[in-house]
Amino acid sequence: MKDEKKILGESRRDLILEWLKDTREPMTGSELAAKTNVSRQVIVQDISLLKARNEPILATSQGYIYLNTESTSDTFERVVACYHTPGQTIDELTMIVDHGVTVKDVRIEHPVYGDLTASIMVSSRKEVDTFMTKIKETKSSYLSELTDGTHLHTLEANSTAKLDAACQSLKKAGFLLE
Repeated sequence: MKDEKKILGESRRDLILEWLKDTREPMTGSELAAKTNVSRQVIVQDISLLKARNEPILATSQGYIYLNTESTSDTFERVVACYHTPGQTIDELTMIVDHGVTVKDVRIEHPVYGDLTASIMVSSRKEVDTFMTKIKETKSSYLSELTDGTHLHTLEANSTAKLDAACQSLKKAGFLLE
């Protein structure tokens, strides 16, 4: 690919948008950079420009996702309040995804900044492992550490029964605040 020309400016952003819209799988900045023969930093700037145009692109620990804003009747969401130690994060996330539920985000109420939300977008054990590995490799803190373990998650599933089952497991483990 090194012999191929770089895809420039607006053409590159159009392609990135098309690729993101055409897949439900996250695409990393490195993947997009390789496909367009530019650096990952150029892709980061392109994504920022696309977001500034109100394109619903979400940066997750697995890569970029284009959020389909069309609501579907077969998707249900629930916001849950949780509390646990940083060491219990993997247990919490695994417990949720094992019920066929996606953890879309984590949200806290910060005393200075107000609501802070971070995208997680994990829906399988593999994605949980990838998320946890990135936390460890980057020596990042969990957002919930700013509030001593209290946080919210937006959960998504294709049935309320799956959301109910995930919440029941969280409650049984002592992670659910009620």
